[in-house]
Amino acid sequence: MNAKAPTATGDAVFSSTTELAGVIRAGHLSAREVLNAHLTQIASHNSALNAVITLDVERASERAREADDALTRGEIWGPLHGVPFTLKDAHATAGMRTTTGFPPLANYVPQEDGTVAARLKAAGGILIGKTNVPVMLADFQTTNPIFGRTNNPWDTARTPGGSSGGAAAALASGMTPFEIGTDLSASIRLPAHFCGVFGLKPTERRVPLTGLVPGLPGPRPLRIMSSIGPMARSVEDLALLYAIIAGPDGYDTEVPPVAVEEPARIDLKDVRIAVAPGFPSIPVAAEIRAAISQLAQRLSPLCRAVDEAALPALDFNQELVSAGALVGMAIAAVQPGGQEPPATLTQYLEALDRRDQSIVAWEQFFDRWDLLLCPPAPMTAFPHCEPGTPLRVGEQDVAYWTVSACGAPFNYSGHPAIVLPFTQDRDGLPIGIQLVGKRWGESRLLAVAAALADVIDPFQRPPGY
Repeated sequence: MNAKAPTATGDAVFSSTTELAGVIRAGHLSAREVLNAHLTQIASHNSALNAVITLDVERASERAREADDALTRGEIWGPLHGVPFTLKDAHATAGMRTTTGFPPLANYVPQEDGTVAARLKAAGGILIGKTNVPVMLADFQTTNPIFGRTNNPWDTARTPGGSSGGAAAALASGMTPFEIGTDLSASIRLPAHFCGVFGLKPTERRVPLTGLVPGLPGPRPLRIMSSIGPMARSVEDLALLYAIIAGPDGYDTEVPPVAVEEPARIDLKDVRIAVAPGFPSIPVAAEIRAAISQLAQRLSPLCRAVDEAALPALDFNQELVSAGALVGMAIAAVQPGGQEPPATLTQYLEALDRRDQSIVAWEQFFDRWDLLLCPPAPMTAFPHCEPGTPLRVGEQDVAYWTVSACGAPFNYSGHPAIVLPFTQDRDGLPIGIQLVGKRWGESRLLAVAAALADVIDPFQRPPGY
């Protein structure tokens, strides 16, 4: 166990999930003590952040008591035994409201857990509440008419990102040891970058979408490009949580019935890393480009190859437009009534064909390179603003949607990507780095990320927490 593992409740709220599970199993702290430490942290800081929007203290306390009693009998429920957690308010949770920030669902309470909640509970985790999201997860900031706006713990005048903004803010401020985000357009990776935490977007269809955005009538609108993945304060925790939530569930028929690989062990001297300080035609802040180049320099003597590489011959602006159009077609097909007429089947198949070409191009790229090191976003956390407001990158204004331009290409192609905190900008805001790997290559991606522990500093808590 890590030498810094908590032995008092004051240490618990910034300990890793793995450490907390270990000290609870060892009897150094009880599940009730760990839960109460997190509830105290929520009481102290949530009023400033508005990250946690639903709490069920009574049921969580009862479950913590049961976890402690089970340990006295020698029973261990699983790898998360007694560890409290929150969930993004888009996952179905039995008996706990799940609104997705959408006013018609303001009082919706699912009768059953979705796959993510069920698996975390079966692993011994104790659900304490839900974290805030934008309306229907459809913004790069986190605010909605039901619960209001969530603030970034590094600077409350700035956004924590979206759509997993409440999750990232709660995680960075010590109100939860881990979260499970969703990612259709960098919605895990953008908040991880903005809030200085770790986030993994797995390969598309690696984690079942069963129970995501429950309560809506009709067929589910999103069957492509959307992924569910873990958010945490260490790579070790990402790997632990990914192994728990990934794999077929018998309900989401598009998740392949294959076993999830055990985390690999890897030596950096065998790894070929392609470096892209930016993407063609996508502005990226100078400090973020410099951070990518700085990390590449550190890695160069440690790896088999670290070089700026020619990216696939794709029109990146068109890739982003095509990704948005494909999502729009899917939504319009099951939720008619918008301004644009639904796409024809031919148009939809043509859009899928263009996506296939992008996937093949990236797969061929990853035949030559193990990983791509690139920015997670063009800028650090920006001030709260009206959606659609132009954003500042260096000396120029860019379109609002550009905020996801470094992450969305890998939703379009379905490749796994991880964001790790790396440094800070001149305003003291977190700068993350993004690593992208071959489809279905999470084990290798996580292994390389873990190997970077000696090169990248561990999680840093925001000032005042």
